[in-house]
This record gives sequence, structure tokens and C-alpha cells, in this order.
Amino acid sequence: MKILKDILYRVNIKAIAGNTGIAVGDLHFDSRKVQLNDVFIAIRGSLSDGHDFIKKAVDQGALAVICEEMPEHKVNGITYVEVEDSKRALAYMASNYYENPSEKLKLVGVTGTNGKTTIATLLFQLFTNAGYKVGLLSTVKVMVGDKEYSAIRTTPDSITINSYLNEMNDAGVEFCFMEVSSHGIDQHRTTALKFEGGIFTNLSHDHLDYHKDFAEYRDVKKRFFDELPASAFAIVNTDDKNGSVMIQNTKAKTFSYALKSYADYKAQILENQFTGLLLKINDHELWTKLIGHFNAYNILAIYATAEQLGLKSLEILQLISELNSVSGRFQYVVSEKEKITAIVDYAHTPDALKNVLETINSIRTKNEELITVVGCGGDRDRTKRPKMGHIASALSTKVIFTSDNPRTENPETIIEEIEKGVEPQNFKKTMSITNRKQAIKTACQLAENKDIILIAGKGHETYQEVKGERFDFDDLKIVNETLKQLGK
Repeated sequence: MKILKDILYRVNIKAIAGNTGIAVGDLHFDSRKVQLNDVFIAIRGSLSDGHDFIKKAVDQGALAVICEEMPEHKVNGITYVEVEDSKRALAYMASNYYENPSEKLKLVGVTGTNGKTTIATLLFQLFTNAGYKVGLLSTVKVMVGDKEYSAIRTTPDSITINSYLNEMNDAGVEFCFMEVSSHGIDQHRTTALKFEGGIFTNLSHDHLDYHKDFAEYRDVKKRFFDELPASAFAIVNTDDKNGSVMIQNTKAKTFSYALKSYADYKAQILENQFTGLLLKINDHELWTKLIGHFNAYNILAIYATAEQLGLKSLEILQLISELNSVSGRFQYVVSEKEKITAIVDYAHTPDALKNVLETINSIRTKNEELITVVGCGGDRDRTKRPKMGHIASALSTKVIFTSDNPRTENPETIIEEIEKGVEPQNFKKTMSITNRKQAIKTACQLAENKDIILIAGKGHETYQEVKGERFDFDDLKIVNETLKQLGK
């Protein structure tokens, strides 16, 4: 049990009705989870308003209610606290409840459109290999040392984040690497956390179903760096024009990384093959098993972060050379007989798809076909769909448009919107097969000796979401099994 007034430390309070000196149980913003003596925080969401469930929470035993608007009818014995912003209040309350766990380890946030999962996961891998106890909060999974949990969203809610960080404190974790999404920043899920550092990867077309426009999307990302303390570091990709924007108002110590322009951390690609990259980083040569120029950026960010966290240069280079690729990020298999390379990648934005296709084209000899299987998720940013169609058809020799996670949308409608981006000269390259498994099978049937298949969009996901249900679906498993069945 905790004392309510202690949990409310730093919360912007407008009015109180009742006693804040009471002992309370758990914090909840979902009224269905409320039990005796718990605190209910009423959050205004896009689909529902928590204020409509205050009575239900009290009926279930809530002892205190945090809200942006006091209810007309108050129940005797219940404490009501009116706050400026419930989401922000929740962030501070969650942090206070778990005794500010982010202050007891070194927390590094990674934000940007592409590369967040790769950088956070590889930093977890690198520091683990260096002998430290490490935590990870990512799209793919949550790690508390060697204990693994499944991830529900890129940046969890404030209660979940602080609960995991508290568990990391108990486990003796020294470093934690965390993906920070624009949704997470905008909804104050990362507010009240103390970050040791922040990394900016890049900014391109994504989440415009949520944000009004690109400028708002950029400014939300920037807010993460605006809120870093003076004791923190900020590492930004200055080959992206938004890199300098991110750090305009930050109090943190700033560092830059780049392949094309002057930067504190600079790299040159010496060799780029399907087996890996040979890089020159600040006059040191390095071989890595990671592939593609986009991974050169990721490696630079990792190198810079590790150095700012106290590791020595030569040790970092050695550790980077041992890193393995991240699940669903340029993962590939090569068929036994015809040596067909099948690549699975999470590329679900125009920029990410372009990066992956350009990387493949820079490596292949052009004697092989490049067959791309791609779709777009339903109930998400529709404006990127024709851009994905344009890029896929322009940079591949054959393209199969298919279903991704259609969610509540009609998959045929999504495919039609993707097809609108195909230019007339590329029409003959394309076909549409709604069933994703059949689309992958067709790509395998079309592929011949040493051809390349790219299956983009879902990456690490092992499910397909259709009409509110999730069905088992693993791109890598399906393409591997199909190639074997076809005897290729």
C-alpha cells in the first residue's frame, strides 16, 4: 500500500475533494481492472473517455479517482483529485508509485521513424556481451536481463514501463535501452522518466493517421529531446535534415553521426555484401554481419552511444563485430538447391522499403530477379499506400501486392490504393494476390536460380490481424518451408 499524497508528487493538481493522506492499492486507467482500495485514473482516449467509467470504478472498490473534470455526484469516503492532464498525471504517479526506477539505472531512448528496434536491440545485445545486466523495451520484446516478456506496443503505458523498470532495479540491471514512439511521447508515456541519453535515427512518412501532418509528427519527436536533462546526451543523425531540428532546444550534450556529412561519428562503407559490411568508423576498420547502408547508420548510432556510456573504442568495435541481426530486420534464408535468397524485413514505411530495396540492388549483380511481396496495414496511414506501390514497382523486377494486417479494412481496397502509385511503365511487373501465404508461394514459384525474394512489411510479427482476430503467420517460416517443398 502507498500513501496517495506521495504518489501525487509533481502532479499539476487543480482541486481536491477528500483526503489524500489515505493508503491506496494499485493504479489503473482501465476500470475493469480496479479492485478494492485502488486508484482509478480517468484518461480521455480516441475511442472512449475514462470519465464515463468513474462510477463503475468506484462501484468496484476504487478509493481515489484522478480526473480532468470532477463528477457531478461524488461518493462519500472517496477522494477525487482534479488534474490539468490525466495522461501526464498518470506518468508522474506511476513513476512515484515505483519509487522512480528510471533514476536507478541508465535509460537510453531511441526515437525516429526507422531503426528504433534494431538500435535498441543491438545495444541490449552489445552491453549484455560486454558483461553487464541489461534491460530492453522494444516493439519485438521486453527483456529484464535474461528474462523475456512479449511486447504489446512499441512504447507501453506509464504503469507498465515503470513496473518493468522497477523489476530491472530488483534484478540489478545497469543499462536499459528503450524504443520511444511518437504516440508514446504525445500521450506522455515517457514523461517523468529520467533518460541518460536519447538517439534520433531519421524521420520519414509514417503515422499520419494519428498526427495531423508531418510537421506535428516531427515536433512530437522533438519534444523528447526538449525534455532531456542537462546531464543527458543526445545523439542525432545529421544526414537527415531533421537531425539538427531535434536538438535545437535541448539542454543535453549533443553529438552527431553521419555517412555523408561532417559529424562527430563518421563512417565510410568499404564493402557491402549479403554476408555483411566492411566499415571505416573514425579511422578504424570494422567488419559486421549486418547488411546495408541503413545498418551502417544503425552501427554508428550504437558505436556513439556505447562510447558515451563509458565503453572504450576498441572494445566497442570488437563487440559490434560479434552482433547478430535483429528478428525480422533483413533476416534471410538461402535455398539449398537453387540458392534463392529470401529476405524478410519489417519495412512498412516508404523510406524503409526504399532503403531495403536499394540495399539489395546495390549488392545483386542484376542477373537475378528481385521479386518483392508487399502490402500495407489496415486502419493506419492511408496516404503512404501509393508511395509504397510506387517504390516497390520502381525498384523490383517483379512485385506481388498482398495483404499485410488488414485489421478492420477490406484487404482488396488496401491493395487498390497501393496500386495507384504504380507508374504505367511498371504495370507489367505487378500482380495482386490478396492471400499473403499464396503470394509468398507464388514468389517462390516464380523465383529461379540465385533470384532474390523480399517479403516486406511484417518482419518479426508471427501473426496476421484480420477483423479483430490474430492468426498465426510467420513470413520467414512460410517462405523457408515453401522453398523446401518446391525442391528449390
